[in-house]
Amino acid sequence: MAKRPLTLTGKQRRQLKGLAHDLDPIVMVGAKGVTPTLLEAIDQALTDHELVKVKLLESCPVPRKEVGPLIAEPLDAHEIGLIGRVLILFRRHPDTPVIPLKG
Repeated sequence: MAKRPLTLTGKQRRQLKGLAHDLDPIVMVGAKGVTPTLLEAIDQALTDHELVKVKLLESCPVPRKEVGPLIAEPLDAHEIGLIGRVLILFRRHPDTPVIPLKG
């Protein structure tokens, strides 16, 4: 897996938030919290789509503001934002990037 760039600019984060607006959550975090199986599913979704939404269900035992780093760091992804109970993640595809980033 390719290393993510160290930082995204504010302009790039806004661009990605805008692109994520119409997306539906692909993965849901439930009562078991952040598990290796969940990380595998999100890893695959990031490889397939680059930009994904993750829904945090009410039953999630981890506080919503702490889930982002628990998922993003081991997957080498960027936490783009947390809106309510929806986490937006981005990881550029190492071989064939689909989303052109501005700036």
